[in-house]
Formats: sequence, structure tokens, C-alpha cells
Amino acid sequence: MEIFKSIEQILSGINDIVWGPPLLILLVGTGIYFTFKLKLLQIFKLPLAIKYLFSKDDEEYDDAKGDVSSFAALCTALSATIGTGNIVGVATAIATGGPGALLWMWIAAFFGMATKYAEGVLAIKYREVDENGQMSGGPMYYIEKGVGNKFLAKMFAVFGVGVALLGIGTFGQVNSIASAAKIIFNVPSWITAVIITVLVALITLGGIERISKVAEKIVPTMAILYILGALMVLVFNFKAVPGAITLIIYSAINPRAALGGAVGITVAIAIQRGVGRGVFSNEAGLGSAPIAAAAAKTKSPVKQGLISMTGTFIDTIIICTMTGLAIVLTGSFNSGLEGAEMTTVAFQQGLPFAVLGKYIVNIGLIFFAFTTIIGWNYYGERCVEYLTGVKGIKLYKFVFIAFVGVGPFLSLDLVFIIADIVNGLMALPNLVGLIALRHVVINETNEFFEKLKNEKKIAKDNKLQVN
Repeated sequence: MEIFKSIEQILSGINDIVWGPPLLILLVGTGIYFTFKLKLLQIFKLPLAIKYLFSKDDEEYDDAKGDVSSFAALCTALSATIGTGNIVGVATAIATGGPGALLWMWIAAFFGMATKYAEGVLAIKYREVDENGQMSGGPMYYIEKGVGNKFLAKMFAVFGVGVALLGIGTFGQVNSIASAAKIIFNVPSWITAVIITVLVALITLGGIERISKVAEKIVPTMAILYILGALMVLVFNFKAVPGAITLIIYSAINPRAALGGAVGITVAIAIQRGVGRGVFSNEAGLGSAPIAAAAAKTKSPVKQGLISMTGTFIDTIIICTMTGLAIVLTGSFNSGLEGAEMTTVAFQQGLPFAVLGKYIVNIGLIFFAFTTIIGWNYYGERCVEYLTGVKGIKLYKFVFIAFVGVGPFLSLDLVFIIADIVNGLMALPNLVGLIALRHVVINETNEFFEKLKNEKKIAKDNKLQVN
């Protein structure tokens, strides 16, 4: 036990360095830059983004290159982002950074929408077809082809494999699934490990098409059910909502005054936990979502960028907010519990039937975490394909499946520390690539909306002539 504590302390020190002020400033700063250069695109173009998400241009779809529809690509990306971060990650952020961490999560997500947009644009612009005829894209391709830096591109791919195997993709998700299965069904961890490992193998060995088909069915259904459950908590406790929001805002600015000096939470800790957990949840700036976006059947980088942007909105602004408000207004963050147990208590206290809260949280967690595993399997596969060619994919898949099997037996604290470290290391080369290619994103955006404006003007003139 002492050895594990020492390892955890060493890793915590590394994590504090990786997620220090430089990375946080770079993450949020990149989002701020794109937000203003793109003229608050995440506000003014969000309705258009949602329209593109649920509509399909048949002419473009039929002759466009890609493996899956734009909606399926987004579902694959959401399958990887909507996971333990939305239930366990939010609880961890509030437990260690206070309720104020949620405000910093919102701020990071708002600017992260612009970052996610830029990632989606570059993913389509610089993607290519691999030896198996599948689309390959993402930061490793736009860093190499756009920036011209192979070293940084390989660095991203190596860290991407690390996140898939050691971070978001395996340990954190399976650990949470095992916990949830034990809470609601009293299933031993080893049985959960076997079942999840077999299911992951059956789905991921089928490639992106099978992964996207599963994601298209599970992600929207479970997201809607979880949101409805969280809304029920807010409705049944609507009088406590204003107080919860006030506490979140006040705690973000002055956590000691809001929570008591003995808590030891500072503004810096609240910011670090909020931004860190936010990135763990929505992955804006991490560089993962553009890997899925690159598989979309579309000819327009901007359209896919807008669709990709909705992922951060759905993940953090909607789902994480629901979880966070439930935890704060019920006061479960003072329960001494952590992770899924804290969120479960919040839903149990917030709903008239406690058993209902237990099932909503934990069944939601099981499905969210499972889809994250299959989504990250694909991300890691594309990184391996970039590094070794298609010959390395099969070995990677078997290693990934083996790592899924050992996830339930690791400490939750250790899991999140490892995940944070590899996440931060993966984000660095991606953010460098985004900054280097900022003018490409801006030019593509301006050209697209100028063309759209002219098309609307022509259509309006034609309509007037007909009348």
C-alpha cells in the first residue's frame, strides 16, 4: 500500500506540472482567440450548427468522401466524450475544487466550443485515405501536412495512444462501470470485467462503421434519458436552484469564504479542477474529436466544424451542468463521498423515489462509459495507423481489449491522475497545431459564410423575380 501511495504522490506532482498555468492559459487562450476572431461563432452560428446536425444535403452526401454520415461522426465523437467525465468527473471537480469549479468548467466549455470548431475544420481539410480505404485525419495529419512538423505530429499520436490505453479510453471508464454495476446489481468486479471485455472486442473489431452504428443508437437515447432524470431533480427542487447557482458563482471567486477556510480550496485549485475536468469531459483542445470528424461524409470543412462544435455544447453546457446543479443544490458534495457515489446520492436526495435516482445515474454511467471505451478504441487505432501503418492496428486492438479487462481493479484516484497527465500531454501538440493554422481556419470560415451569404442573396433575388 505504501508503494501505491508513493506512486500516487509522484504522479500527482507530475500532474500538477502538466496541468499548471501554462497549459490552462494555452487551452483557454486558444478558445478565446478563436472566439473573437470568428466573431462569437459559438453563439451566433449555434442555431445553424444544430440545423446541419439534423439535416442532410443529399447531393453532397452521395458524392462526398468519408466513411460515415456527419451525424454518425458526431455520435462517435460524443460516444468518446459523454462518459465518466459527465457523472464522475463533475463530482470529482466539485469535491476537490468546490462548487466554483463548475463555473470554470462552463467558461472553459464556452471558449472550448470555438476550439472544437477549429479542430473540425482542420480535420476535414487535411484528412487522407489509408491503405484499407478508410478516412484518416486529426491533429497528426493537420500538424504534419499543415504545419509541416512531423515530430509534433508523431508526438500527438504517441500521446493519443497513451490516452486510449491508459487514460480516458480504458481504465477510468471500466472502473466506473464496475462501480456502477456493483451499486445497482451487486455484480462482482471480475464478472463486469469479463462482460465488458467481450462486448468491446465484438464491437471494436468491426471498425468505424460498427462503432458508429452502436454510438448512433446508444448515445442520443442515454443522453436524453439522463437529461430528463436530471431535469426531474431540478424541477422537484426548483426553489433551491437560484441558491445553487449563487453558491457556484460565489465559490468560483471566493471559495474560502463560501465553503469555510478549513476546506483549503483556493481559486487556483477551483480553476484547475474546473478546466481540467471540463477538458476530460468534452475534450475541446485535446485533439480527439477531429479524429472522428475526419471520417464524416462531407465536402465542407466548415459544416463539419459547426457540427463538431455542438459536441462541446451538448457534453458540458447541457449534461455536465445538469449533474453539477444536482450535486450542488442537494449538498451531496459535503457527503464525504466521491465519484459516481456522490452523484448517486444527489439524485437520490433530489428525487421523491430514491431508488429511481440510483438507477438513472448508474445505468446512465454504464452506457456512457461503455460508448466512451469504443469511441476511444477508434481514436487510438487511428493514431497507431498514423505511426505504424495498418499493420499495427490488430496488435493495438488486442492490447486495448486486454487493458479494458484490468480497469476495474485500479484505484479511482490513481486512474484520474494518469488520465489527466496523458490528456495534458496530448493537448500540447494539438494546441500548437491549432495556433499555427489559425489563419487557415479563419480564411475557410470567412469564405464559407461569404459564399452562403451570396447564395442566399441570389435565392432571394430569384424569388423576387418569380413573384
